[in-house]
Amino acid sequence: MTEPDSRLVGADRVLAVLAELARHPQGIGLEDMARAMASPKPTVHRCLASLRRAGLAAQDGHGRYVLGDEFLRLAFAHHEARPDHVRVLPVLRALCERYGETVHYATLDGRSVVYRSKLDPPSGAVRLTSVVGGRNPAHTTAVGKLLLSTVLESEAAVRAWVGDTELPTPTTRSVATAGQLWDELRITRERGFGVDDQENESGVNCLAVPAYLTSPTVPSGAISISGLAYRTPIEKLVGDVPAILAIVAGRETP
Repeated sequence: MTEPDSRLVGADRVLAVLAELARHPQGIGLEDMARAMASPKPTVHRCLASLRRAGLAAQDGHGRYVLGDEFLRLAFAHHEARPDHVRVLPVLRALCERYGETVHYATLDGRSVVYRSKLDPPSGAVRLTSVVGGRNPAHTTAVGKLLLSTVLESEAAVRAWVGDTELPTPTTRSVATAGQLWDELRITRERGFGVDDQENESGVNCLAVPAYLTSPTVPSGAISISGLAYRTPIEKLVGDVPAILAIVAGRETP
């Protein structure tokens, strides 16, 4: 009657070895792996052998164990098949729980940002104009300014983007000219996050950080936290940028 439990323990052990292996992209030897797992070398060796047979682990030219090509193929295929809004949902949930404010994932589309995902806290949510699939001017939103800062890298590029079109100004704080937008984008690019200080909706602050869902260097979109200015001052969000970035990168829990 103990056989099923023994198989379950064995499976758990193999998965634990796989998880530990993922922490060593440069590879790890059997002895170091056994030490990290606090298990006998023969036991760890059997786990690694099982993973190798499945293509989930391999050995490099120096005998170190690494994740196998089959594991990477499965992981990347699964990741790429998932829509952006599904992949980003755990991060949005973590930020929503931490700050008790509305959070978004948005992408840049021409002169607008498009909201791909939105999550409201259970209570006390701000009633914002944003809806999933909806748009707002890129130059007045934190997500928009952050994403524009990655594609408009010179004042000439900003002026060409603005052209002869008058920039809409939803509030008295909104950026109104190409010169003002260039100053905003330059500062945004230098600090690595975007800020909307009641520029898109009066009384609402917003801070945005980049989201790298499809590339490690080019943001696929931006994740933002929006809150009432009196309840969540922009200074509080700016001061929390390291914690926000850690949550987005999966290094911290709320």
